[in-house]
Amino acid sequence: MNQWPDGWIDEPRDRYGRGSAASEPEGARAMPHVRRPPTVPPQGGPRYDDGYGDGSVHDSGYSQGQVYGGRGGGDRGGYVGAPEPGRPRASAGTRFKRILVTVVVVLLVWSVGTYFWADSKLRREVDLGIVQDRPEDGEGTTYLIVGSDSREGLTEEEMKELHTGGPTDGGRTDTMMILHVGPEGNTLVSLPRDSYVTIPEFTGSESGKEFASPGQSKLNASYSMDGPTLLTRTVEYNTGLKIDHYAEIGFGGFAKIVDAVGGVEMDIPRDIKDKNSGADFKAGKQTLDGKQALAFVRNRYEAGSDLERTKNQQKFLSALASQTATPSTVLNPFRLYPTMGAGLDTLKVDKDMSLFDLAEMFWAMKSVSGGEGKSLNMPLSGSAPGGSLRWDMARVEQLVEQMNSGAKVTVEGGQ
Repeated sequence: MNQWPDGWIDEPRDRYGRGSAASEPEGARAMPHVRRPPTVPPQGGPRYDDGYGDGSVHDSGYSQGQVYGGRGGGDRGGYVGAPEPGRPRASAGTRFKRILVTVVVVLLVWSVGTYFWADSKLRREVDLGIVQDRPEDGEGTTYLIVGSDSREGLTEEEMKELHTGGPTDGGRTDTMMILHVGPEGNTLVSLPRDSYVTIPEFTGSESGKEFASPGQSKLNASYSMDGPTLLTRTVEYNTGLKIDHYAEIGFGGFAKIVDAVGGVEMDIPRDIKDKNSGADFKAGKQTLDGKQALAFVRNRYEAGSDLERTKNQQKFLSALASQTATPSTVLNPFRLYPTMGAGLDTLKVDKDMSLFDLAEMFWAMKSVSGGEGKSLNMPLSGSAPGGSLRWDMARVEQLVEQMNSGAKVTVEGGQ
């Protein structure tokens, strides 16, 4: 009787299942027992004992929602949703951190590069170390800011366009201001160029020779005699206030800075027309370009007095600093580099001036224009010989005392 399952024959077969020519049927084969390794169902599905008593367990076959047999079985366990082999995918938080680090590194490299570029262009040409008999240090930092009539870097055509006149043998100052950065606020004091002061004895900045005091004269005469160092010496001698840093800009640099920032908005108080400076304005708010701005701050004859002109200069320079020290300029390379380049090419400073000092100066001027500080003209007591202006020394001493001590400035300027 055939003992094979239906469809099978009892003919002898060879070991490969293709039959055999042997006359006798092949004997029964002994099949070794194969024990499967324990199987742990995915996601902790139900398990049961395999009955062998050895603790092996098998999947019950009930699914808890996993989909098996998905693509790419292999090491992923054969279910959909398993991560691809290799590097795991970064989370959104990790990607954000990487982008943030990249941005910080780029900004750092850009900032460092800009710093060294600007530092290399800064013209540290004024040696305040040769100024003699200097006052004691006070609280805060004091800057002497000067606008000169230097035509350096200007062509004849530009001189004509800007109404600066021709080249001059000696320099003159059109604007002089003291900016004091103190713990109780910033103070900007305009010094009329016609101020009647004593020019003391001094050491020549180039010759090194000692010169006797030429006596009393207008303040701007000291600059004409020996430039920045004698001007600094004269201001210190007549005020008792130590000048920590000196900054000077010429006509050309001034006009280029204004153009680089896109002009400066000013509220012109009245119609102004002055052929000497080229000023020609109607009253009201308007944006001045470099040429117009230079004409406005140099306007003297129509203004009626040097005192009135210093007020206009103070107002304009504060507005310029306010517009320059803004995110739209500082964070925009297409405005920042032309602005800094225009200023640094003609800006002369003392040998100890750093870019941080320069930045402090501009931010302090911005704070004054924004109403966070105080601006005034040097206190005056009347006229002096030659149409010059005499300082009110009692109020000048009070002003200097307040700045040196770090107190809030309460002195009023002008007449």
